[in-house]
Amino acid sequence: MYKILMTYKSVEGLDTLIKNQNFKLDINPKPDIETLKKLIVDVDAILIRSEVKITSEIISMAKNLRLIARAGTGVDNVDVKAASEKGVAVINVPGGNTIAAAEHTMALILAAARNVPEAHASLKEHKWEREKYTGFELCGKTIGLVGFGRIAREVSVRSKSFGMNVVSYDPYISSEFAKSLGVDMVDTFENLLKLSDIISIHIPLSDSTKNLINKESISKMKDGVLIINTARGPIVNSKDLAEALSDGKVRAAIDVFPEEPPKEFALIDAKNIVVTPHLGASTEEAQIKIAKEVSECIVDFFEKGIIRNAVNMPTIDIETFKNIKPYLELAEKMGRFHSQISDGAPKELNITYSGEINELPTHLLTLSYLKGVFISIVEGPINYINAPLIAKNRGISVNEKRTSKSEDFSSLLTVSLMTETEENEVSGTIFSHKMPRIVRINGLPLDVYPAGCMLFLLNVDKPGIIGKVGTLLGENKINIAGMDVARVSAGTDAFTLINVDACPSGGILEQIKEIDGVKKVKYIEI
Repeated sequence: MYKILMTYKSVEGLDTLIKNQNFKLDINPKPDIETLKKLIVDVDAILIRSEVKITSEIISMAKNLRLIARAGTGVDNVDVKAASEKGVAVINVPGGNTIAAAEHTMALILAAARNVPEAHASLKEHKWEREKYTGFELCGKTIGLVGFGRIAREVSVRSKSFGMNVVSYDPYISSEFAKSLGVDMVDTFENLLKLSDIISIHIPLSDSTKNLINKESISKMKDGVLIINTARGPIVNSKDLAEALSDGKVRAAIDVFPEEPPKEFALIDAKNIVVTPHLGASTEEAQIKIAKEVSECIVDFFEKGIIRNAVNMPTIDIETFKNIKPYLELAEKMGRFHSQISDGAPKELNITYSGEINELPTHLLTLSYLKGVFISIVEGPINYINAPLIAKNRGISVNEKRTSKSEDFSSLLTVSLMTETEENEVSGTIFSHKMPRIVRINGLPLDVYPAGCMLFLLNVDKPGIIGKVGTLLGENKINIAGMDVARVSAGTDAFTLINVDACPSGGILEQIKEIDGVKKVKYIEI
């Protein structure tokens, strides 16, 4: 049974998770840091929203943690680097709140444009001040979208329905794509600031976007511009915005803040601003959609090995996963085999994908191979997430090559592993019934199913050697389950692989090494 720690109250939409007998849900809403340190020790996954921060210290306390699931979009409350280093997957639900966030953006624009909060408060005090709360129309105005992701695109659709001109700045989106949606891309962020009557922020928080809206950028905006932020609080410098609001340079409508709940209220208390307490995703429909999707992601992760919506590793759809799964198994087994037959620490890996295998996302196969390599030589959990980081930290060069030619096989995965002392090349493929096979070692053909306990020998190919090995194993009650030999011709060096039913002791391996003609022997477990 997998133990899931959930740090918020509502379980609506979590039926997929709750009804699955393989999971136990431990609900502990908004735990403080010390409580969270204790709770996270033995959980397999933690399910969070934005209120709880998962720091490197918290992650270091977790013994079994494999998954951090964010029921929402942003993961700036998670130390993704620390999670990756420990091999913990971090996932989110990027699409569940798209409509809710877009609609809330429009609600803020309308509320600020027509002075709705102020007029409402005035009338509640039994005042009738129509002239005081004259607003402005959206029709004919230019809205500038900082970022053109899912939410921004929905905002653009709604903005155009109000008769607005829509421009956007996003260096990762082509002008042709934006044009097809009726949006003009500007070439610089500065030009967006100059053109826009309304500026709406729709970008993730990062080192490069923190304090993007500041005193300098505000100075380049039109007088009276309306700034909308439903993305992340730290993107806007609160102090600089509060000063600009006080001066009457800008107006604003803000849903997110650098610290939530806020402890500093200078921005919230400023004039010319509409504020809401992070309500962008707070609709019943959005929360249910997010809960359903995150439940399915958690179940798929633990029961099927499918990683969806991960922010610290590549993800694939279910159909692609079905097609690539046998090759993932092959790549990992090859990695485990390769690292155990090689002497010395790995220095360089040259991976070649040949034939039909190139139609698959081969970057995942590289991750799977690396995982297999490090399982045998590195302590602690190894997975697709931390395997490339381990390779980088150990100075291992990883090179990939693709070719349409695959010689005798429809698909072939070949890896040359160089260590400080030697180089070995191993090739593998998938046979019928999705069975992984190692088919070459250093160019010599063989047919080995890489599983279980195996003896790997480098020996002179001459009569009597294998017989002596078999006799020695028999005397120690170790049964031989199968054997294959890769060789050029009699009298040359050969690779011999012997499947055995039990692990031979170190003493037996030493006796095998003493047999005349045996140059190398290794015990391999896959």
